[in-house]
Amino acid sequence: MSDREEYGLLAPEEGEGEGFGDEWEAIDVSDTEADRIARKRDREFAEFRKRLKDADQFKVEQSVFDDATFAAIYKLVQDGHIEAFGGPISTGKEANVYEALGDDDRDVAVKIYRVNASNFQQMREYLEGDPRFEGIGSDKKKVVLAWTKKEFANLRRAKAAGVRVPEPIAVERNVLVMELVGLVEDRARRLAEVEVQNPETAFEVVREYMRRLYGAGLVHGDLSEYNLIIHDGELVVIDLGQAVTVHHPNAADFLERDCRNVAAFFTRQGIDVDPDDLHEFVTAVDAEP
Repeated sequence: MSDREEYGLLAPEEGEGEGFGDEWEAIDVSDTEADRIARKRDREFAEFRKRLKDADQFKVEQSVFDDATFAAIYKLVQDGHIEAFGGPISTGKEANVYEALGDDDRDVAVKIYRVNASNFQQMREYLEGDPRFEGIGSDKKKVVLAWTKKEFANLRRAKAAGVRVPEPIAVERNVLVMELVGLVEDRARRLAEVEVQNPETAFEVVREYMRRLYGAGLVHGDLSEYNLIIHDGELVVIDLGQAVTVHHPNAADFLERDCRNVAAFFTRQGIDVDPDDLHEFVTAVDAEP
């Protein structure tokens, strides 16, 4: 086993670095099928909504999950992406994440962004100046829908670039279905929670993933030991909702912060990491790995 294989460094998909989409593509926040289902409110959807709202894991959410959110879940069930719900994995101000059973008995994570109960002021620095959000303004619903679709698009782009991230499966309105990395009873651990074995190798994998993200036109924007997890010997990059394109006016600042955070963590692990050297490595996208 090579050093890099120790932490599950992926091989990029064929064509890595090419065809990652238009940096300036618009994100569609118009009504989806879920909105139409919620407005129609036929008997089948009404029964589904009642069953879900009566389920133990959703009872506390009745005040923050609107009918269109339940309709989004309903649509994802109809499309076969969700077969059954388990318990909550995490709850937060912006989103809740649930364990669920997906297609072919696959364990998946369902991330549901709150439309009515979130404070999105902290998201502003990631949204303002991003051309994909032009015209959305301060409409909270549109911001949430765009953010959810942006996270799905970022995950897909990162995966295509050979970065180990939770595989994106489906998105509907403010609900994102993705690979569940580690079951609830055997959850993946953040780097901040574990004693890192062979930190030199772990750092090589993290910096390579940072470079691949940059080569795919993305900057994570919040990378640290809290957004890097390890499970079954693999390092996985998570929480790409706030990731921005390299053309974002704050992308350079976000990348410098990512480099400082990563360098500080691995320096605490006993290896000498200079954030400027890390930045140079990440941005040298034409160099051989």
